[in-house]
Amino acid sequence: MLELLTRHWVAAAGFMAAALLVLVPLLAADWPLALLLIFLHSPGYMIHQVEEHTGDRFRSFVNTVMFGGREALTTVDVLWVNCGAVWGIDLIALYVAWIAGPAWALVAPYLMLVNALGHIGPALRFRSYNPGLVTGIVLFIPLGLVTVLTIPATAAQHALGFGLSLLLHIIIAANAIRRASHAPAAA
Repeated sequence: MLELLTRHWVAAAGFMAAALLVLVPLLAADWPLALLLIFLHSPGYMIHQVEEHTGDRFRSFVNTVMFGGREALTTVDVLWVNCGAVWGIDLIALYVAWIAGPAWALVAPYLMLVNALGHIGPALRFRSYNPGLVTGIVLFIPLGLVTVLTIPATAAQHALGFGLSLLLHIIIAANAIRRASHAPAAA
């Protein structure tokens, strides 16, 4: 089952994004704008994942370009990060926004903003495209900024959202660095 998921989750993400976006007009009729913005982070991230992971492009880029041919990311890592962590965090953020208020769900937009910077940095460093860069710039930055600037929140709520997002990205990077340090050098 894990092998089936690692091969097909990207296609499923594209279909799920489309299905979620079709619901937006219905939700917009009754939901407050802040809650709708938090909702949009799930299909927005799924669209990004299609650009980023179709054909295993991001994992190949990271392993080849950033880690010199060492296996820093596995297909299982990519599955767990994207389907487990990202989809899970965005779903939890939506429920937190509904129950406790959107200001407590700012992890969703900060997850996008930190991820966008994680694509822009390597693009500048390597002076080339990396999978996910386009949606990071044209989708993540506008949606993330609009959400952060629209939802009234305290400094502590912003710090919590940003801190959780940064922590997730640090954990992912640390895992990749750890695995690469134990992987054989590229031939």
